[in-house]
Parts: sequence; C-alpha cells; structure tokens
Amino acid sequence: MQKLPPSRRLFLALTLASSTALLATFAPPALALNPNSTSVQMFEWAWPDIATECTQWLGPKGFGGVQISPPGASKNANGWWGVYQPVNYVNLNSRMGTPAQLQSMIASCHAAGVRVYADVVVNQMADGSGTATDGSTWDAASLSYPYFSANDFHANCSIAATDYNSPAGRSNVQNCRLGGLPDLATESSYVQGQIVNYLKALLALGVDGFRIDAAKHMPASAWASIMGAVKAAYPTTLQGEPIWVTQEIINDGEVDRPSYFPVGTLNEFQFTSAMRDVFRGNNGLSLSSIPGVMGTWGNWGGSWGFIQPQNATVFITNWDTERNGGSLNINNAVSNDAANMRYTLANIFMLAQGYGEAQLYSGYKFSDTGADRPTTSPYSGGVAQINVVWDFAHRWTPLANMVAFRNASTGQAQQNWIVGDNANQVAFSRGNVGFAALNNSGSPWTRSFSTGLPAGTYCNVINGTKNAAGTGCTADSVTVDAGGNASFTVPANSSGSTPAVAIYTGQALTGGGGGTGCTVSFTIANANTSWGQSLRIVGNVGGLGAWAPGSGFALTIQGSGANVPWTGSVGLPAGAAIQYKYVKWNGSTAVWESNQATGSGNREFTSCAGGGTQSRNDGNFKF
Repeated sequence: MQKLPPSRRLFLALTLASSTALLATFAPPALALNPNSTSVQMFEWAWPDIATECTQWLGPKGFGGVQISPPGASKNANGWWGVYQPVNYVNLNSRMGTPAQLQSMIASCHAAGVRVYADVVVNQMADGSGTATDGSTWDAASLSYPYFSANDFHANCSIAATDYNSPAGRSNVQNCRLGGLPDLATESSYVQGQIVNYLKALLALGVDGFRIDAAKHMPASAWASIMGAVKAAYPTTLQGEPIWVTQEIINDGEVDRPSYFPVGTLNEFQFTSAMRDVFRGNNGLSLSSIPGVMGTWGNWGGSWGFIQPQNATVFITNWDTERNGGSLNINNAVSNDAANMRYTLANIFMLAQGYGEAQLYSGYKFSDTGADRPTTSPYSGGVAQINVVWDFAHRWTPLANMVAFRNASTGQAQQNWIVGDNANQVAFSRGNVGFAALNNSGSPWTRSFSTGLPAGTYCNVINGTKNAAGTGCTADSVTVDAGGNASFTVPANSSGSTPAVAIYTGQALTGGGGGTGCTVSFTIANANTSWGQSLRIVGNVGGLGAWAPGSGFALTIQGSGANVPWTGSVGLPAGAAIQYKYVKWNGSTAVWESNQATGSGNREFTSCAGGGTQSRNDGNFKF
C-alpha cells in the first residue's frame, strides 16, 4: 500500500487525536501500583494469559511491571522472530491477541498493581511479502507497507562487522539494514509521526511504558524528538506516573551510550555478560570479582565501565541472549545453567543487589533456537504448569520471594561485602533491611555473618516465607543476635538445595513464634470514608503489605460516620525504619494519602525494640 495522501493522513491524525482525547476524558481513576523496582519479561505470552498471571501471581508477589512482546501487526512466521518484523503501526491485532484483549489485560494488571510495558519495534520492517497478523499485506522488494512508501526507508546497504568497532561505523549502523530488514528513516518527520501515533495509541489503552528494540540503530536525536511529541500529549501515563522507557543498546566501539540517557534507561548488557562470566567462572572470574567488574555502592563503573544505576535496566537473560550464548540460560538445550543452580543464583544476586532496575525473564522451553512459542496453554484448569512447556521462572520460589526483598531494600546501601572460604562464596547486606549470602561452590559455607539487621528471627525467603499468623516460617529461619550477627550454613551448590540464604525485615517473625517484634498501635481520624470503604495501613514491611494495598493492615472503625477514628495494633519488625501511609480500600480500588506516585509524604518512624510496644497517634488522614 502506498503512503496515504495528505487529506487521508490529516483525517487519520484527527481521528487518532480525538480518540485519544476521548479515552483520556473517560480514563478510569489511577490505581495503587506495586513498587517499580522489579519487572518481568513475559516473552510471547498471550494477552489473556498475562492478565491471569497478573491477578494470580505478579500483583500479589509485588512485581512492579510486566514487559510484553511487541503488540503491533507483524509478519506471520513459524518462528519467534516474526514479532520483531512489523508490517504496520496502526492495527494492534498481533500474535498475542486482539486490541480488546490487550486493553482487558492492561486493566487486569493495573487492578493487581502491575504496570504494563510494551516492546516497541520501529527500526525495521518485515522482509519478504505476505499477509500480516492483522490481515494487511506488504512487499519488501518494493518497500510497500501500509502507511509507508519507498521514500520512508534508507537505502539498501549492509552493516559490516567492522562497523561496530569504532564511531566511524555509526552511520552504517544507523542507516543500513539490520539483519537485511528494510530500515525505516526514523529521522524523517513523517516516519516519526507514525511512531508517535503508535506510542500514543498504546498509552491511550493504558500502557505504562516502552522497551525500544534496536535503539542504537536509530539516532538518539530522533528518539528525543519522538518522545518529546509523545509527552506533549501524555505528560504522564493514565496512572499518573512518568512514562517508563528502556532502550536496547549493546555496548561496543561505535555507540555513544550517554546520548541516549535523556530518552530513558539502557539495557545494561555489561551486567548480563558479567553475570554469565562470574557464575560460569569464565576468564578466571568468580563471584568475588563482582565489585572489581561493576563497581560498588556509590562508586559504580568498575573495570567494565558500567553506566550509573539510574540509567540502567538489568537482567540475567532475555529472549535474544538465551539463544545466542550471550547470557546464562534456563533452557537445558542451550546450557545447563538452570540445572546446576547458576541461573537461580545469578537472579537471586540481581534481586538482592542495589544496581539498576531489575527484570526477570519468563519464556518457554525449546530445542530449536528459532522455535515459535508453544501452542500449549501455560495453565491447565487454571493451574500454572511450571517447568512443563513454559518455564514460569518468575514463579520459582527463590526468585519470586526475592521481589519483595528488593522492594523493601530499595535505596538501602549495599555493604558488608564478605568473601568466604573460596572466591565463589559471597555475602552482603542492604542497609539495615536485608542480607543475602550465595554459594556457587561445591563446599558448604558455615560462619558467623555480619547481617546489619536488627535482632530477631527471620524466614529465609530462598525457601519460604512467614506463615499466615506471622509466628513461624514455612521453611527454615535465621536468628540475628543483638550485635546484628547470625551463624548459619549456606548449602553447597551440589547439595540439591538452593545454595543461598536471604533475610529481610519484612520477613521477621512477630508474636509467640519469635518474640522479637514490636507491637505498634495506630490511630487515625477524619478519613472521610464512604460506604464499602475500610482503612488500611500500607508500608515498606511485610506486616504492612510491602506497599500492596490489598495486603495492608486493616484497621477497625471506632463508631459510625465518615470521620470517626480507626485503630488497630500490628506486630512489626523490631528496630526497623518504617515508612507507611493510610489507604482507603474498597476491595479493589485504593485511595492513598498524599501523593503515592512520587512517594512523597510517607509517614516514618523507627519501631521499638523486640518484645516492646509503641503507639502512633497520627491525627488526620492527609488529602
């Protein structure tokens, strides 16, 4: 199809603009979302299945976001790579579902507290010719695509391997064909307009952000222009937050990474490569090499030149690296990193440490690296089929439980670095909130560790969590003495047990089972609640829901009326830095005090010593 004539382009632009305005006018109220420190890449999961997973698992476990595969019309191909060959940016019928299913999934995820990030592919278009997932047709030979013509593409040239070695090759990297696919001229105002409309349409559906595929193959200036136009229409998402953007930029001799920082964070592939090498022992590296390779808290960079954490999104693997050897892998057809616990340990380390924003990866099993997603559902009778066809790595107990650890320890210094009896045993703390020890060796590691945590008994979240009463653990526990020290054994990475220990204040026992908590009584008035609303305390520790409103501590109303006091007593970790807010909750929608989107206005205090009591008379609900 040829490029639309000016009259038709104007009609389409006005239609999109009016539709966007209408959607914004009737947009639902913003919902309370989980902390955004950890997201998960759900590779080629169908939209209804992601909706189910947000509700069943991602929301309750504290995930802040889910990154979905490209939602636009693409090549129908017998291989996963088809979704990375777009045909147009107007129709959202994709291999993962329809526009209606996409919007329904976004609504379900938001209701569960989970943001939705869309993978965006706009550097290249599909090769060959045929009928796309939305029924449209294209022909790469004549550069004929819906809403594009030959004038919208760069000339047909190839990117040589040497182009990636120095800045002299940057022009070819950005203007020639990646993998032989027709290369859009993203510096063109018309092409930028099509991309802007695409991103705005996704934001109108409720998408919270974007992962930009092949970002370094497009000029940073083009993306600055595109996002400037997008943000003029959408200063924030429909949830009232800044638009999340991360960019796929593999570091090499030609790319100028800082030029992309104004657009959004970068996928820091240095982290992915480092984790592969230190956990496999490549080139003489070990876990003890990590500070030298990537730097330390407040002094990031290291010998590998890591970018600063505020500019970085990190992951252990993604759909590309698990197929091309660039990372540790889940799939045994490619490597045995999952079977020998290296993959699990590396993800535990990523979630425990303080560098960058973390992404887990959840895909499917394969023997052919080009194999398409399974036709088998991830569920049977609504029950997740873990490690059957889909790997469900985000549900593996050590990884899933570490999400709340990371949420609780955000902003806490990474310190007390300890190297064990050999170079593949390390431990460290996150301020006075969390502590983790990892053993990637064949020998058990027994010693007294300086955890930095308050005295108490804590559940080892690698294996389990607190019971419903908060008085015991579903698996093993660790006791920290008054000096912050704890003695325990980290199993060998040959024992069959996950060779790690991780504890944090949100999993400290309270009450009869541990006797180490602080009982805090709360009182608040003038919340102006309406019929069907209760009042909850939601904060940074497990007893207060770890910032998830549905899991917050429910108060009891003292009388009748919209503004009478609410009170309640809850066991919290002793000697911990507590942050919290009061939240009006009707079972599905949260109304927060002050401005939860920015985290401003949190109430704060330090809880009392173990076995003690304390009162918080907090006056009035903050509007």
